[in-house]
Amino acid sequence: MTSNLTGEAHRPGRIEVVCGSMFSGKTEELIRRMRRAQFARQRVEIFKPSIDVRYSEEDVVSHDQKHIQSTPIDSSASILLLADDIDVVGIDEAQFFDEGIVDVCNELANRGVRVIVAGLDMDFRGKPFGPMPALCAIADEVTKVHAICVRCGALAYVSHRKVSSERRVLLGETQEYEPLCRDCYQKALETK
Repeated sequence: MTSNLTGEAHRPGRIEVVCGSMFSGKTEELIRRMRRAQFARQRVEIFKPSIDVRYSEEDVVSHDQKHIQSTPIDSSASILLLADDIDVVGIDEAQFFDEGIVDVCNELANRGVRVIVAGLDMDFRGKPFGPMPALCAIADEVTKVHAICVRCGALAYVSHRKVSSERRVLLGETQEYEPLCRDCYQKALETK
């Protein structure tokens, strides 16, 4: 452990992953952690995939409208170029990034940067999504957050797609997706 200028102890280099289904609070948790780092006078930078323009082209925005300034990027390699002299890097919607994000996060952590990653761990079919499984594997800490199943009130397991599309990436909100527990998800698949 080392101390920063304000005397707050912090851990050098680490990867923290926040994962779960849609509407589970992943982005809200990322924003909370990033704001705490800002309050501690740490140098922070937040990145999001440029394809995510649901609420804002530039800010990371949670479903409950909490937001924080971010830098939209097209490739994970851009993070290394833009995160020089940064203490804490936040990455939202990591499932949409290329597989290179895993090496980027490792390199940053090895340089002593705290990396906080948020993303969907599974797609609408209940399959591991993009680089998220590998990010969970290399993480120092994984926090799985849960939405509430909109059909029965249990903890949600997956983001069920309500609209007809087989595209893996389909940006959407409550019109397109609903959080379901395992049992309600299986029932929903049977009725399709």
